[in-house]
Amino acid sequence: MPRDFPAGSVADRVKVLNTRYKHHAATSVLEHALKDDDLGQVALVSSFGAESVVLLHLVSVIAPETPVLFVDTRMLFQETLDYQRELAEKLNLCDVRTIRANPARLNFEDPDNTLHQFNTDACCAVRKVEPLERALAPFDGWITGRKRFQSSTRTAVEFFEADGDTRIKVNPLAHWGREDLEEYMINNRLPRHPLVAQGFPSIGCAPCTSKVAPGEDPRSGRWRGQDKTECGIHFINGKAVPIRKDSAA
Repeated sequence: MPRDFPAGSVADRVKVLNTRYKHHAATSVLEHALKDDDLGQVALVSSFGAESVVLLHLVSVIAPETPVLFVDTRMLFQETLDYQRELAEKLNLCDVRTIRANPARLNFEDPDNTLHQFNTDACCAVRKVEPLERALAPFDGWITGRKRFQSSTRTAVEFFEADGDTRIKVNPLAHWGREDLEEYMINNRLPRHPLVAQGFPSIGCAPCTSKVAPGEDPRSGRWRGQDKTECGIHFINGKAVPIRKDSAA
């Protein structure tokens, strides 16, 4: 169960945490965050996508018993599902939880699996946002793999962010660059998501993910042709508001 923190204290706790760990490295931020009283009980949320293995490996070394929440939208690439099973076994993660939408709600909202063709926000809401919100209910915070270099909407990401008035998001790799990730994966001999080599630097659901050309924003292959850049899992002021390409970071 979540800890009983004082009402309205999330923003204050975020300021304290960002100040406390301002000059720390990613490993230190993650290690201390998993034990810091100002954060409480946390889970790692992972898509098991292109760069996920770095954070998963760090957690497996520091605290392998950390709950890992994996949202299976039932529209993922088969390669992602296979990769998820491979990493869970290879990294000896102790508590991987596969999260899915309520079958009855999914059948009502998207009976023929075509909702993504007409309303991607609604599809993400029923398949990703709502199941994750339910899974996060027992936690005070959650760890994400968000990084500043990934897109223009993430350039100001800090180590700690307020998720409304209820939870804190932890972004240990916020300041890492692509070269840092590459070096870490090479040094630790970590397996790559098989689709990366095929031109997919950011991987989501199969119908809404396309290849990225050299020089393009790594996330440009997500919802290509739309102004949508986030699935809604990363909340704004506690609400699952889709982030648009012309939004401020």
